[in-house]
Amino acid sequence: MSRLHCARASIAEIAAHFGIDSLPSITVPEETVEGLPGLVVFEKSGRRLLRSMTWGFLRLTKDMRARGEEAGRIGLVADLTNPMWEEMVVDPRYRCLIVLTHFANPDGVPGARTRTWFSVKRQPIIAWAGFCRNLLSEGPVYAGMTMEANAAIPPTNDRMPVLLDPHDYDAWLRGGIQDVIRFQFRPPFAAERMNVQRTEDSWRSKAPPPGTQAQALLL
Repeated sequence: MSRLHCARASIAEIAAHFGIDSLPSITVPEETVEGLPGLVVFEKSGRRLLRSMTWGFLRLTKDMRARGEEAGRIGLVADLTNPMWEEMVVDPRYRCLIVLTHFANPDGVPGARTRTWFSVKRQPIIAWAGFCRNLLSEGPVYAGMTMEANAAIPPTNDRMPVLLDPHDYDAWLRGGIQDVIRFQFRPPFAAERMNVQRTEDSWRSKAPPPGTQAQALLL
């Protein structure tokens, strides 16, 4: 599963899509990888709020500590029974909508990976089902839930984000654990709904999705 996504839209467009009443004074990041900021929508006191948070929860195991390794970032939730997530997945307070317009997977052979971008047709702004928490040791952080990929994603990966339609937002933000399980194990968005943009851009190039450069200047 990819560890790269972006939101090529303005704060005003994002706020309108998600029903945000008050526009926050934040910047739309050019792209997000684990350890960098991304945009997240969550609910508090019945209101939807838009915030910038760091993608990925810190993880430092005993073995990592013994080897002198630094903590890593975990930005993907594939196993709901993992003790790292078991408290959050059952509590709607920790649900969020991760804001994106595109996500990318590395394509090609090792050493020459390129960026292949995925988006949803006729859905300029996408929500990815996620979990977020404000931790004393880390500040506000988030992770996204993954599922089995549709036929448009391979061979770049066999998993993809759990994408939501607007009519799913309330159920994700307010539902019980059975709703969380249902979203992860329901069929993914149909492959026919996906735009696939293969590029020659190096995986580490920071090049945006094709056709979005001009839009980025207007953010």
